[in-house]
Amino acid sequence: MSKIIELDVRPYLRKKLEPFQVIMDTVKTLEKEDTFVLHATFKPTPLLGLLKTKGYNNTVEQIDAEHWITTFKHRSQKQQSNIEPAEIISEEDVIPDCPERPAQTYELDNRGLEPPQPMIRTLAKLQKVQSGDKVTIHNDRVPMFLIEELNTLGYTYEVEDQEDGSAKVTITKS
Repeated sequence: MSKIIELDVRPYLRKKLEPFQVIMDTVKTLEKEDTFVLHATFKPTPLLGLLKTKGYNNTVEQIDAEHWITTFKHRSQKQQSNIEPAEIISEEDVIPDCPERPAQTYELDNRGLEPPQPMIRTLAKLQKVQSGDKVTIHNDRVPMFLIEELNTLGYTYEVEDQEDGSAKVTITKS
């Protein structure tokens, strides 16, 4: 029996709270026949890619400037003719796989950004880089929700606490 599960994270985002764990806890409860409807204040692009790796197609609709509705359905569900999986990354954004290319290191300075922007930037960059590449981020603090997601995704990482209380995290894409 299929259900529609709705989650509105706009109140979290307006209070500058990170809703990622609430979203992922909801996703863990979904059955393959369920439909997950997420309300957010922005298009959750990194989440689209993450849930795509977990088998979910999506549609995204902007209702107004700060209201986006994203509907996720497991790919095992029959697709309605008017539902297309969203494109996550355009071809020009993807760094092509080149066997001869040595691993690259990319740096992101996420200091001063309000949640969830540091996590969004980091996951988006990880989508774009090639296996073996490293992404080093500099955040105002240790990004606990990101660390949890990196563990789920199987990425290796090293955390380096800085004297000013910030943290640098080096992530290797597997």
